[in-house]
Amino acid sequence: MPSQGRYDHGVKPLLVINAVGLAWRHLGPNTPNLNRIVERGFGAPMDTVLPAVTCSAQATILTGAQPGEHGAVGNGWFDRDYSRIEFWQQSNALVAGTKVYEEAKQRDASFTCAKVFWWWNMGAQVDWSITPRPYYPADGRKIPAVYGWPTDFPIGLESKLGPFPFFDFWGPKSGLPSSRWIASAAMETLRSKSPTLTLVYLPHLDYSHQRFGPDAPQSLQAIAELDVLVGELLATADECGTETMVVSEYAIEDVNEPVYLNRILREAGLLEVRNEPTGERLDPFASRAFAVADHQVAHIYVRDDQAKQQAQQVLAAVSGVDTIEEPNPNLAHDRAGDLIAVAKQGAWFAYPYWLDDELAPDFARTVAIFDKPGYDPCELFVDPKIKLPMARVVRRLAQKKLGMRYLMDVIPLDASLVKGSHGRLPSSPELGPVFLSTVPGDGSTDPIAMTSVKARILHAMGLAD
Repeated sequence: MPSQGRYDHGVKPLLVINAVGLAWRHLGPNTPNLNRIVERGFGAPMDTVLPAVTCSAQATILTGAQPGEHGAVGNGWFDRDYSRIEFWQQSNALVAGTKVYEEAKQRDASFTCAKVFWWWNMGAQVDWSITPRPYYPADGRKIPAVYGWPTDFPIGLESKLGPFPFFDFWGPKSGLPSSRWIASAAMETLRSKSPTLTLVYLPHLDYSHQRFGPDAPQSLQAIAELDVLVGELLATADECGTETMVVSEYAIEDVNEPVYLNRILREAGLLEVRNEPTGERLDPFASRAFAVADHQVAHIYVRDDQAKQQAQQVLAAVSGVDTIEEPNPNLAHDRAGDLIAVAKQGAWFAYPYWLDDELAPDFARTVAIFDKPGYDPCELFVDPKIKLPMARVVRRLAQKKLGMRYLMDVIPLDASLVKGSHGRLPSSPELGPVFLSTVPGDGSTDPIAMTSVKARILHAMGLAD
């Protein structure tokens, strides 16, 4: 159990672990440390928001609001002012509403917070932060790096732990080393900074589930690996007199049907492309309708009512589409699409819009999360059609070292490789995310609302109304 810790002003320190992709049904013999948290306090399934994706769910956890209110309507959306699709933005100012760390500071001036790889990190009103953020020199290179505040915080962590394993955080190589480094950074922060609230993001389970499906042996192994990290974090939190909470944003389901909404819209004469020297590029200025695909949810943006009616009619007839309708009140926002498509169980939405792979844009075969007009889980794979993939990687790295222009073109275009996805609302509580806490609950094991997590964090720290 936690010791008295180092706090004498009445505020109780709390560690919140975001175990991405962890489902309630995963708890069992493979998760002794997660089970221990439930035994000490309580645990229950948690509902999620639509879309059940990282940026939307984290914004809801931090603010207690639905996407229609906080504005994070997905991992990306179409910016109507700039007429461009933006994905994976990090500015905390993009999320409307009072975040939990802002409200806690209002209630107790002694409150401090460390944000360790949670999203919406840049510019967040916290005391310590660290998040992935490469450098992009003018010559087109990408240099792996992290961003943090104060500036000596990430420098100190990398000095002690070694450089953050950036290529293990996303891309074909992504996996356990990224979660291991982040967990170590969190433990170092707990011991050296003594934050009142420590927010920690552990990503690698999500990668295994998307690559192999949530019940594959590799994914079950990833659950066991996650549990080990949670055990280490729990022990460190106890050492520091800190309570522990575990949440997840969504659960992942098996999929076997990629659905290409943009190709369907293009064939219907609604989507236009621009032919560029580097391949075809989606043209939002000329298009009458296009989809911003984000796992199992897509925002459909249209030029006018006629295009809206035509797009809805065309996409409603697609076998992998469950619903396509105007945003409901929980999602209605200026950033949201004019129509929202939700995939059927077992299906997901792939972003490609080109009809011939020979005309695919240059970024399609690379890890390019800011260039693609949609989420691309194919970035988790190396193209199996490449006979000697490591030889190609070595050649590309040699070109980089020699200062030559190059593309790390190893990503496949075959969306059927993807075996797990998320974004739909779960069909039953055990198939959804989790809420676990060493702080005892009210005795109920009913599913809890994701919108209540902010209030539960404040309560656990003794900062409730």
